[in-house]
Amino acid sequence: MTVHFIGAGPGAADLLTLRGRDLLAACPVCLYAGSLVPEGVLAHCPPAARIVNTAPLSLDAIIAEIQAAEAAGQDVARLHSGDLSVWSAMGEQLRRLRALGIAYTVTPGVPSFAAAAAALGAELTLPGVAQSLVLTRTPGRASAMPAGETLAAFGATGATLAVHLSIQNLASVVADLVPHYGADCPVAVVWRASWPDQRVVRGCLGDIEACVAGSMERTALILVGRVLAQEGFDESCLYAPEYDRRFRPQSADSVYRDSRE
Repeated sequence: MTVHFIGAGPGAADLLTLRGRDLLAACPVCLYAGSLVPEGVLAHCPPAARIVNTAPLSLDAIIAEIQAAEAAGQDVARLHSGDLSVWSAMGEQLRRLRALGIAYTVTPGVPSFAAAAAALGAELTLPGVAQSLVLTRTPGRASAMPAGETLAAFGATGATLAVHLSIQNLASVVADLVPHYGADCPVAVVWRASWPDQRVVRGCLGDIEACVAGSMERTALILVGRVLAQEGFDESCLYAPEYDRRFRPQSADSVYRDSRE
């Protein structure tokens, strides 16, 4: 018996990975985070599968469901939204499973920041503008932020910021970032990225609060950075004609001339 943790992606049912789809189709039990995972993803479950919405359950109750499946010799698909590597509460579940000696696997999913960038048609790292992307959040009831992980500290780097789980704190996000990025820095708020009712609001730090005006809550991602302007950046050297690279040596004495595959 194995518990398969599966990243369900940002929302669209067809953004589930092939591996995730196949595991889901093979498991007689599915535990899913119903507050964020769309029901369309559950269409991949076997017809007779036991499907449990874990949104109202405690961690103890979730583990009890897994133990019941183990006793019956049934594999479990454990669906979480987005990708499991960030803000999924997977870590505490894996710790329990290790203590119980229950086997598990982890299948990654499309993260929400990637879906939001796709909705914007944006590359979040542009030459000469930003080469780092910071995934962060503001403090909430479920999780405090470590002392050194502040928006001001990240803003001082000038990196592109993907601020999760923070639309309710938009005013404080703006206040913390204006001193580092300036009021004219582009901002985009993407609500329910990749869902049928996806909504995108663009603005700048100086006016994004008025642009959003309380029209979004939960499941909204705030992207901040000069890369969102999408103009005024250098072209990558990667495709420059004179750039010497392994698959396109530029001279007879290139270090890559004899290493092409």
